[in-house]
Amino acid sequence: MSAITIYTTPTCPYCHAAKALLTNKGVSYKEVNVQNDRATALALMERTGRRTVPQIFIGETHVGGFDDLNALETSGRLDPLLEANALRQV
Repeated sequence: MSAITIYTTPTCPYCHAAKALLTNKGVSYKEVNVQNDRATALALMERTGRRTVPQIFIGETHVGGFDDLNALETSGRLDPLLEANALRQV
């Protein structure tokens, strides 16, 4: 089964908003705090080309940050992506 992974820092308001959006959708996620983990932060930057958090992956799909996640939700494309990855909790 695919999973959602969110790379965050504890004080990031966009990280909190992304987690709240996913929680409200009824999905679980794995959170990776990169604040004090330089190696993980650098690997994430190389993987995504972005320096900001959150960075959200649904399965192997890099969604992007909160604005990208919210745009998927607003456009109605988030639910199909979650369903395609069987991430909804029953």
